Amino acid sequence: MALAPARTKYRKSQKGSRKGNAKRGNTISFGEFGLQSLTRGPMTGQQIEAARVTISRHLKRKGKLWIRVFPHKPITKKPAETRMGSGKGPVEYYVAQIKPGAVLFELAGVPVSVAKEAFRLADAKLPFHCRFIVREGTAV
Repeated sequence: MALAPARTKYRKSQKGSRKGNAKRGNTISFGEFGLQSLTRGPMTGQQIEAARVTISRHLKRKGKLWIRVFPHKPITKKPAETRMGSGKGPVEYYVAQIKPGAVLFELAGVPVSVAKEAFRLADAKLPFHCRFIVREGTAV
């Protein structure tokens, strides 16, 4: 079951702007280590879940994981072999709009080598490039 909002004000949304860098959610707030996006793109609920499973499997129930993104934006799709016009298609899935600098996941309570490897495995599941960051003041 992919992530999706429980309820929304509007069923469908327009595409909107994808430019600019992350203004908020761009620093580590909870954990010691973070996975920060370097490029932009949509991140589906399935991709968030795949990355979460990968990280938690590598940690073997140690440490604490925070997920800092949530898919709020509905993506619509028209059925195959449908003629143009006749409105917008139904909602297929939800995405989180990720901008450069956004912190996606945070970790605490594990050694730096374990956190780095967990985030490397999670980065392989994501549709954009990410980097490993450490909270200021944390001994590495």
